[in-house]
Amino acid sequence: MSRLLYQGVEGVADLSESLRSKNCHPERSEGSASPAISSDEDPKLKEECGVMAVYGHPDAARQVYLGLYALQHRGQESAGIATANGQNLSNIKGMGLVSEIFTEDILAKLPGELSIGHTRYSTTGDSALLNAQPIRVDSTKGLIAIAHNGNLVNLGNLRAKLERAGAYFQTTSDSEIIVQLIAHSTAGTLVDAIADSLGQVEGAFSIVMMTRDRIFAARDPRGFRPLSMGRIRNSDGPDTIVFGSETCAFDLLRAEYERDVQPGELVMVSADGVTSRQFASGVPQTSCVFEHVYFARPDSRIYGRWVQQSREEMGRQLCRESHVPADLVVPVPDSGVTAALGYAEEAKLPFRFGLIRNHYVGRTFIEPEQRVRDFGVKLKLNPVRNLLEGKRVILIDDSIIRGTTSRKIVRMVRGAGAKEVHLRISCPPTISPCFYGVDTPSKRDLIAANKSVEEIRQYIEADTLAYLSMDGLLHSCDDGHTGYCTACYTGNYPTQWVDVDEILPAQADRYEVQLKLTEVN
Repeated sequence: MSRLLYQGVEGVADLSESLRSKNCHPERSEGSASPAISSDEDPKLKEECGVMAVYGHPDAARQVYLGLYALQHRGQESAGIATANGQNLSNIKGMGLVSEIFTEDILAKLPGELSIGHTRYSTTGDSALLNAQPIRVDSTKGLIAIAHNGNLVNLGNLRAKLERAGAYFQTTSDSEIIVQLIAHSTAGTLVDAIADSLGQVEGAFSIVMMTRDRIFAARDPRGFRPLSMGRIRNSDGPDTIVFGSETCAFDLLRAEYERDVQPGELVMVSADGVTSRQFASGVPQTSCVFEHVYFARPDSRIYGRWVQQSREEMGRQLCRESHVPADLVVPVPDSGVTAALGYAEEAKLPFRFGLIRNHYVGRTFIEPEQRVRDFGVKLKLNPVRNLLEGKRVILIDDSIIRGTTSRKIVRMVRGAGAKEVHLRISCPPTISPCFYGVDTPSKRDLIAANKSVEEIRQYIEADTLAYLSMDGLLHSCDDGHTGYCTACYTGNYPTQWVDVDEILPAQADRYEVQLKLTEVN
């Protein structure tokens, strides 16, 4: 069972203070033997997290649990749920998947009609239990819990400023900075303090917050990350208001999508209903286009547009730009499926699942004593030889990061008897790291930042390789009003500057990226 951290839960000790001096990795006990394990050496880009909030439901924690279950694709490292009942604010979080952490017994310890939740893949702060969210802080403004999706880019200066003012940080996560800014704000009301604090931070944040009797939701002025509001209609009382990173989280709750939280908007839900205020305006919207390319589920509506619609159009546009004669279209599951549907439709070719994915492979696995070539990819994907043998195959995927996995998949398809393998990618080449909540390798490790398309083709051993153009991508995601951040494809960052040392993963080449940012700005 996952190790849990209880905060404010009746009858259970709060051990958060003791964790501050430890590097907590609950997946392995101290002194236990470490098996020979391997992980995918060229994983997809990792999204940072998903957030969920529910106001006005007698079983709010369970509703948030269901929402987080639907958002599990946004983070598989840790999860947490906080609840409030007007008097108390309780928080339980742990390392692992939502379903592993929150059993019936655990959910029973979280009473209340208000709840927020979070599922996380760490992009800043230690990968540890203490940094799991929601983060609960007892401040001069009262008890506050926060769940944050995104990355702040001016956190270094803000943290130093707050520490000089006497702030005591419980975690190394950038999310706590928002709570500390609220606690140290001189504004007269909590709403004013939140608005004042959000106006001081720069970067990507879609957040939900909770006090003992109110829920707050907000997005950064540029709208980097999605956040939607929905409603569960109750015939016997006031409606339940819900917030989620993606609208797919509403479906399990039978909640109706109402609208997106607007960039720069702060929404408050209380006994008086739903109120809203704009804490920032006049900033161009730069929503993350990779949400449409890969992160979000196809059944979600993101930035006012269905993801399925965008991805199918990416595939159609990719076909218009770079089609070659072939016999069938095969997606790399699951990331390439929707774009491959669009491509096959435009090309008037058969769509076939020529690669079958094993959905029961965990994040790590024990390798056989006799090492098998490309074992990691073969464990997750297996070719359907009778579909591929003797065929000219259009292979569709959403991105190439380091290139090592793409090469293994091309080899696998060719090894199953394919006569030709033509790889098509439904986005432009990824050439720059992201600083707004995506775990991107350093520029040194991004194959497209260091090789031409032809050099990449030679490396992955495909007969041909083509990416979707930038114009094609933006056309595919166009809803007439959303502006997109494309920094990972262009190196042009929408914010003024970035504290690289604070926000890059530990493995990144910080000096190299700092030079790049200096050149850009």
